[in-house]
Amino acid sequence: MSEPPGAAVSVTEAPPLTDFPSEPLAAQRVLPLRRPGRWIATAVVLVLAAQFVHGLATNPFYQWDRFAYWFLRPTVLDGLLITLEVATYSAVLGLLGGILLALARLSKSPVLRAVSWTYVWALRSIPLIVVLLFLYNFSALYKTLSVGVPFGPAFFSFDESRLATDMVIAVIGLSLNEAAYAAEVVRGGILSVDQGQHEAASALGLPKGYQFRKIVFPQALRSITPNYVNQLIGLIKSTSLVFYVSLLDLFGTVQSMGSTYPGDIVPLLLVATVWYLILTSAVSVVQFYVERHYARGATRSLPPTPLQKLRASLTDLRARIRRETAI
Repeated sequence: MSEPPGAAVSVTEAPPLTDFPSEPLAAQRVLPLRRPGRWIATAVVLVLAAQFVHGLATNPFYQWDRFAYWFLRPTVLDGLLITLEVATYSAVLGLLGGILLALARLSKSPVLRAVSWTYVWALRSIPLIVVLLFLYNFSALYKTLSVGVPFGPAFFSFDESRLATDMVIAVIGLSLNEAAYAAEVVRGGILSVDQGQHEAASALGLPKGYQFRKIVFPQALRSITPNYVNQLIGLIKSTSLVFYVSLLDLFGTVQSMGSTYPGDIVPLLLVATVWYLILTSAVSVVQFYVERHYARGATRSLPPTPLQKLRASLTDLRARIRRETAI
């Protein structure tokens, strides 16, 4: 209905749509979203960690003075050296055997594929301790080993018991077991190479051996090397089983000393634990830098090293302190 002529119309001004703050935008602080669950979980973890460390430091049952006595004893270091020797020989021989098994698995020969598959299946199914004990008693099955014509004369033979020392048995047993797992690591790395690389190499008329050495295998190392370095951590821990074939490695030495000094069993076990932690941590550091090296062609930027992360954290902290001071 229209207003009559001459009527006064009141006009009310609308409030402003936006009330601008009195302080500039640069001085405003952005408050992060509060997450009480995260803080509660962090507090619980810190309390449990503090209790664990307190128990380690104050429980007299650990006998840290005896731990310090045994940690660098020559007999323990000798066992540590044997552990390193067994792990090194087994890692190299296991990788070489894994490469041969992987190539046999990928070959066009049905015999080689069947033998390789059977070997990997058997060694991955049989526990390592069973393999070591079987090799330790191998001389009871075969007194002598000979090389010659099958079902015919032998060219030469040798006494198995003289050659199969405790070190040899341990290295062979670990190498046979490691080769089965390394074969799958190498095979997976070779299969990860793009099929176009094989087709391009074949189109150039390159020999198969040259293709593998210069084109396929270098690219497969990007996947093989980090995975196999990770496998070495399990190999170092597996060396503790060679004690059962009478080889006094680190764990065997600790066990032997524990039998001689029954009051020091716990400190001796802690000595072995700390040394295994040191060895596996060293391999983990190597693994990080190996993965970082082979990631150069796969990622836009390399992952930062721990030192770079520390520097970045300190830089961010300094920048935050400057902003707080300026405000």
